[in-house]
Amino acid sequence: MGGQQNADASDDRPTDDVGTLYVVGIGPGLPHAMTQRAKDVVANADCVIASNLYQEFLRRDGTLPPEDAVTDGGTATASPAARPDQEIVRSTMGRQVELAREAFERVRDGEDVAHVSGGDPNVYGKSDLLYLMAEEDGAYDVPIEVVPGVTAALGGAANLGAPLSNDFCTVSLSDKWRGWDEIEEKLRAAAISGFVIVLYNCWRDYERAIDVIREERADDVPVAIFNDAGRGDTGRNRDGETHTVTTLREATDHDDEVGGMGTSILVGNHETTVWENDHGEHLVTPRGGRDVEDF
Repeated sequence: MGGQQNADASDDRPTDDVGTLYVVGIGPGLPHAMTQRAKDVVANADCVIASNLYQEFLRRDGTLPPEDAVTDGGTATASPAARPDQEIVRSTMGRQVELAREAFERVRDGEDVAHVSGGDPNVYGKSDLLYLMAEEDGAYDVPIEVVPGVTAALGGAANLGAPLSNDFCTVSLSDKWRGWDEIEEKLRAAAISGFVIVLYNCWRDYERAIDVIREERADDVPVAIFNDAGRGDTGRNRDGETHTVTTLREATDHDDEVGGMGTSILVGNHETTVWENDHGEHLVTPRGGRDVEDF
């Protein structure tokens, strides 16, 4: 009798009734630059929410199966040989709130949902939106897990050498959520404090940002402009993955290299140097000094 009561109680537990909402950072997007955790979550999710560009990246090694059909609502049906039940939903900027709510409902219905974010979800990605929407909608019952990825600052720095080996910060130039006065205040504080600065969303007033930094930092400090870091020739930039080393004084003379959403600009500090070898120019910002003995 007691055993039967315990079994009934166990059947009432909703342990398997709710899925998980994963906010997945895929870095630059190509399979070689993703963590194994990110690939596994995307491949095994019941539903994947991703932009067309990220879907293309994820299909390159089969993390997502080939697209067989897309409905009017933007949902792709996976290849039967891979995951016949996996749904792929196209993400667009104008649908972010709607897709967040759809993700909550799917999770409540027991699905695991992978909401794909380029770079790292916590660096100008999608994690904040989903937490804010969960608060607004009272979705306290929805488990949310963030899967980290390689953000553009780190991917670009790797191509350049060792420019971020000391203190650094990132500043977005997008004025969608804050006014230029606040952006300028942050730029000025970062420049005065000696941080190496990585600028995101450089298609928005990057010349203005450089002018502010020049007021507080020497004109001869090294600057690097990089596009589609880690994406090779598969990104948005017409010239593929590129990086240009220049100086703060001459940074605004490179309009052709500031290509759009995939462009970031790294501004060195007084310790950053240009180091050259047989394979090109590299940037180095030493951690504790300029001598090996300092380590």
